[in-house]
Amino acid sequence: MKIAVASDHAGFALKEELKLELRRLRHTVIDVGTHSTTPVDYPDYAERLGQALLGRRAQRGVLVCGSGVGASVAANKLPGIRAGLCHDAYSAHQGVEHDDMNVLVLGGRVIGSALAKDLLHNFLRARFTGEARHKRRLAKVRALEQRYSRGIVSSRKD
Repeated sequence: MKIAVASDHAGFALKEELKLELRRLRHTVIDVGTHSTTPVDYPDYAERLGQALLGRRAQRGVLVCGSGVGASVAANKLPGIRAGLCHDAYSAHQGVEHDDMNVLVLGGRVIGSALAKDLLHNFLRARFTGEARHKRRLAKVRALEQRYSRGIVSSRKD
């Protein structure tokens, strides 16, 4: 599988470890940066990673920043990107199985490399189930993306 990886400076060390693990597992790694610990802005790298997926250069992505929060927020601004911040094994596979998550986001200052590798394995082994309830929910997510990207916002009363 082709996996895009990206990080800001705070996630750089963990990204480098995960690249080695991906290669050990015989995945093709597309590193879209950053390439050092020099301070950079995580939205730039979240966008680069998203572009790699949207341009079909990679099937999935792994994104790392200090906490994982900022990178997750930024990545999810790109229509078609479903990024999940995971710090437990269940979320790493369930996010793919139920939500068709295509980007695993990790906090390089929050988790260690052993847990990160475990999460990576869970993420990569998981497959979207395609169950009707999950497809229905994803269709609603896509509808939200479309509605708000066109600036059409309706007030709903439930």
